[in-house]
Amino acid sequence: MTDDKLDKIFNPKTIAIIGATSREGSVGHALMKNLMGSGFKGIVFPINHKRESVMGIKAYPSLKKVPDKVDLAIIVTPAKTVPSIVDECGRAGVGGLVIITAGFKEIGKAGEVMYQQIKDTAKSYGMRIIGPNCLGFLRPKLKLNASFANKMALPGRIAFISQSGALCTSILDWSVGQNVGFSYFVSIGSMADVGFHDLIDYFGNDPNTDSILIYMESLSDARKFLSAARAFARTKPIVVLKVGKCAEGAKAIMSHTGSVTSSDMVFDAAFKRAGILRVDTIEELFDCAETLAKQKRPQGKKLAIVTNAGGPGVIATDFLIGKGGKLAELSKSSISQLNKVLPAAWSHGNPVDVLGDAGAQHYTNAIKVCIKDKDVDGILIILTPQAMTDAAGIAKEIISLTDETEKTILASFMGQDDVAKGIKILEKAGIPVYHTPEDAIQSFMNLYSYAKNIDILYETPATTPHAFDPKTDENKKIIKQVIKDKRYTLTEEESKHFLANYDLPIGVFHVAKTATDAEKFSEKLGFPIAMKILSPDILHKTDVGGVKLNIENKTDAADAFKEIMTSAKKHKPKANIEGVIMERMISKKYELLIGCKKDPIFGPAIVFGMGGTAVELFKDTITALPPLNMALARRMIEGTKIFKLLEGYRGMAGVDLKTVQFYLYKFAYLLMDFPEIKELDINPLAIDKDGGVVLDAKVVLDKEIAGKDVKPYSHLVISPYPKEYITTFKMKNGKVATLRPIKPEDEPLEKEMFTKFSEETERFRFFKQIKEISHELLIRYTQNDYDREIAIIAEVTERDKKKMAGVARIIEGPAREDAEFAIVVADPWQKQGLGSKLTDYMIEIAKKRGVNKIFVEILPDNNKMLNMLKKRGFKLSFNEKVCHAEKEL
Repeated sequence: MTDDKLDKIFNPKTIAIIGATSREGSVGHALMKNLMGSGFKGIVFPINHKRESVMGIKAYPSLKKVPDKVDLAIIVTPAKTVPSIVDECGRAGVGGLVIITAGFKEIGKAGEVMYQQIKDTAKSYGMRIIGPNCLGFLRPKLKLNASFANKMALPGRIAFISQSGALCTSILDWSVGQNVGFSYFVSIGSMADVGFHDLIDYFGNDPNTDSILIYMESLSDARKFLSAARAFARTKPIVVLKVGKCAEGAKAIMSHTGSVTSSDMVFDAAFKRAGILRVDTIEELFDCAETLAKQKRPQGKKLAIVTNAGGPGVIATDFLIGKGGKLAELSKSSISQLNKVLPAAWSHGNPVDVLGDAGAQHYTNAIKVCIKDKDVDGILIILTPQAMTDAAGIAKEIISLTDETEKTILASFMGQDDVAKGIKILEKAGIPVYHTPEDAIQSFMNLYSYAKNIDILYETPATTPHAFDPKTDENKKIIKQVIKDKRYTLTEEESKHFLANYDLPIGVFHVAKTATDAEKFSEKLGFPIAMKILSPDILHKTDVGGVKLNIENKTDAADAFKEIMTSAKKHKPKANIEGVIMERMISKKYELLIGCKKDPIFGPAIVFGMGGTAVELFKDTITALPPLNMALARRMIEGTKIFKLLEGYRGMAGVDLKTVQFYLYKFAYLLMDFPEIKELDINPLAIDKDGGVVLDAKVVLDKEIAGKDVKPYSHLVISPYPKEYITTFKMKNGKVATLRPIKPEDEPLEKEMFTKFSEETERFRFFKQIKEISHELLIRYTQNDYDREIAIIAEVTERDKKKMAGVARIIEGPAREDAEFAIVVADPWQKQGLGSKLTDYMIEIAKKRGVNKIFVEILPDNNKMLNMLKKRGFKLSFNEKVCHAEKEL
């Protein structure tokens, strides 16, 4: 499904340039020159009320006078004139706008008013806008240069989106020199309307686009961006160059979590979660796109290097190891074969140095052996020009071998004129060629990272160890009381109760109000004891002398109480001190940090890693976004250095990693259910093989929303499991089916359901026989982005075993105005009313989500489905192959 309104912009038959002029050096002139000189076959109407013609072409004083309906209007007039022109475009029925003009929200309040007026007007007419303050766009396939760039992009299969118009012209110049082609080349400017997510959706559905590149400076609608990216990143790689890593002026954060994370780390986490590959340079951006588009993705990071010079081989090896890759260890059989086909002086290992006088046959022999070696995931072929080197011949041999393998093959032909013919041959055949081995290896590692991340994202998660039933209402009471007290920081006592209500491990503790209390509680707890000041106004307790450890008897406990109170009052005389919290000291092998910091763009971000007092020193942490499942929680843990210790290292006992995963899973739910949380710190979480316990915790609320009504989950950028859609249905046989949204964990259930389909059921649902029920097929159906797709399964229980009896789904279009519907009920549960119930329920859900129209494609002989849809008011239209049914909601 594509956005028809964006089609008017990117596939126009008629274009009006409002502000077209013959005056050289002006933007209006550059646009006219580009549109008339690029070979565009559509009609261009110059609009200029002062001129009868522009560059020899009849001009029109206004859109009203144009004799044809305009698909695309490009506006280059002064900012103050733009709001009225946008209204004129709407009244004239213009399909879409590109506003080149600058001078809106970037200039202050007056500009912001005009900016909002433009947005509102365009929306009222149903027009889409690219810009304002942009370069325009290029569509090489149509020879359409709707920009003021001074050259045309080459045709290709890469879509490029940039927030910077100035950078666009530099990249365009670079791309022509590097022979890099584009399907689309778009400068989006201030994004009054069309943003990254709109273009990802549009290009993701375009059959002529293989990958999407983005130059990003900022992000305004993170939820829509991640939703769009997650929809296409698996099939069409999305590569982002995000600038602004070192954000200056960041405010100090009160928690440990804030001190070890940053907004840029959250961007990294978001990109990973969406399956986006992030790069650091412009050249890497395009190298990556080319490699992803042209090469198979490696199954691992083990590289074989074939070279005719030892030095570049060593350089490549050093760079590979430094980037986290590995040299493939060639088998004894491979070494033996290479001994037979290479000169005696070859390197006898990896890198495979075929020597400086190597001809095409030597390269062929070496590459063939590496292709067959099971330890090799990819091959880098390095060529340095020698007097006897036939670069073209070697290139032809490389091409002949690529069809024989699924492994990644990259080349680095070092030099210029002497290797130019070889480079040209390889590029024409779709094999990426790099000037240096380092560039090639960087691309290989990026390719590996992308493939690994996609595999991780679509891994089938394990089920949770046991039922999780949080006491949400209890936590609401805690927050209500804190706000009533006119404060935004929970005490340690409140914080621990807050965590315990979500089944996070809290030890026994008491709050002493007096020295006598301290004596009494110390004997109850047992020794040694830890004592800490309890105050909502004191977050860093050690800074005020508010912590005493290793208390061994009740007398020392009383003395410690007095010392803590005296010191705390001295350092913080205005603090509200509620007493001293006392708990038995627990000795466990490892200390972890689980924390949250609310990011201004992405909302709550989870931080996990090594905890304790040295957390800021080691900074062994990783960041992720909620919600989490057990698989994502596991990947978080694996992303830290302390993971090696946690899983057991050199004979030392590890911890129960599933328990830690479950802690993260529950922690994520806590953040999802309570948008009021600004910061949350569990540090340390002491843990060993016998489990964990929270030793210290602090919760800080967000002043902006605490105590206010907030739409559930609106603070999240990834839509969580929509549990509000869970219901039950009594089937005709008297048994009850649970109707609920599908989860990634349901893959085994869905796989089993496929085996219950008759040939007819399978044909009616998929229009063909499904030969293989692969993991790839199942993840397509079980791992949904709930922002754009809802699948409701009918779950039944037979002989104490849960089974999937049927499933219905709606997939919303890019504009979220219409949705495609699909349904199937497995044969054993047909004729039980499930089909009708699922259909009615999906129509109800579609209405709630704001969908205006629902449609479905069905086979003309699927009479049961046809009758069911007719009864529900669907309009049917037939052709030879399918029936199209749709219903206005």
